[in-house]
Amino acid sequence: MQELVRTNDAVRLSWLQALLASAGIEAVVLDTHASVIEGSIGAIQRRLMVADDDHGRARIVLKEAGEAM
Repeated sequence: MQELVRTNDAVRLSWLQALLASAGIEAVVLDTHASVIEGSIGAIQRRLMVADDDHGRARIVLKEAGEAM
């Protein structure tokens, strides 16, 4: 798996995951529980991950949607 985005913005992660799903790309958010446990200081960011084979296409989908990588 490869990382696409690292952020604490749960709304952005949800939108990006839905955007990728609409393109047929499965994405997984890692570190959600660690991020919640550490509180709201933002020390641990969540990571949006995709399979190695989908990484290039996922980057294109996000770029076309206006998401700078």
